[in-house]
Amino acid sequence: MASELQRPPLQADERTAIVGWLDLQRQILRWKCEGLGDEDAHRSVIPTSPAMTMAGLVSHMRWTEHLWLDVLFLDGDKEQNPSFDESREDADWDTGGRPIAELLAEYEAQCARSNEIVAAASLDDVGRHQEFRAGGANLRWMLIHLVEETGRHAGHADIVRELLDGAKGYY
Repeated sequence: MASELQRPPLQADERTAIVGWLDLQRQILRWKCEGLGDEDAHRSVIPTSPAMTMAGLVSHMRWTEHLWLDVLFLDGDKEQNPSFDESREDADWDTGGRPIAELLAEYEAQCARSNEIVAAASLDDVGRHQEFRAGGANLRWMLIHLVEETGRHAGHADIVRELLDGAKGYY
């Protein structure tokens, strides 16, 4: 897949550029999971961060997309998102041992849902979930934050994958 990863066009409009960079970071995260079996996808390689497995990263990013666009932007139901579970730290990283293919499929579906939300709104539209301060951000701000968050965790996936089996690569 690495050869298929492409940056957005150099002369893109704002929406195309932002969504293009976000899509690229999403693709990098999925690429870093290619060829991993379930055992390795759930294996912790960073002693001080046991939840930071490849499977944990995918789960976290699925719920991060949901948090920002479904909940904070659209004021959707936060109860289904484990990020809001205050009884467990890092609940959105907990995979329950589910297969990496299942987690990736859920992430892919959430990314498609996110892209639908973005396509139907103006970058100037403001989030509707006012219970949280960040819910008052406009869509542009939320998307730029998602580029940052996804890129950060794609970098983590780079390191975790190299520690798992030595696989490395930059698109």
